[in-house]
Amino acid sequence: MNKTILVTASLLGVLSIIIGAFGAHGLKQLISNESLQSFEIGVRYQMYHALLLLFVGNSTFIKVKTKKIMYYLIVLGVLFFSGSIYGLATNSLSNIDFKTIGFITPIGGLLLILAWGLMIIDFIKLPPKNDNY
Repeated sequence: MNKTILVTASLLGVLSIIIGAFGAHGLKQLISNESLQSFEIGVRYQMYHALLLLFVGNSTFIKVKTKKIMYYLIVLGVLFFSGSIYGLATNSLSNIDFKTIGFITPIGGLLLILAWGLMIIDFIKLPPKNDNY
């Protein structure tokens, strides 16, 4: 599972760079500043969660079962949240009315929040150690 998580994290990361560059350079003259800012939010959250997956895939503090659940929550969350934002921000450029799928943006956000919450629960359940702080 760790390899799948790490490969997916890497793919999400590189795609966020490509999509971000496309937005900054290719869309700048084609969509409004407000739409471009929304597009950038999608890119930013995609990268945040690529980095989170890199952490999850390398962590020994998160249970395997939690990693698996987090993986699916994050992948679906990024797809719903960032993907819908990409569509909504570029709505004026296509014949597809992405406004009809706008309701999935907050669902994607909720999935991302749930992933973070599961990680918090696993961390709270860690046995106490005699850390020297």
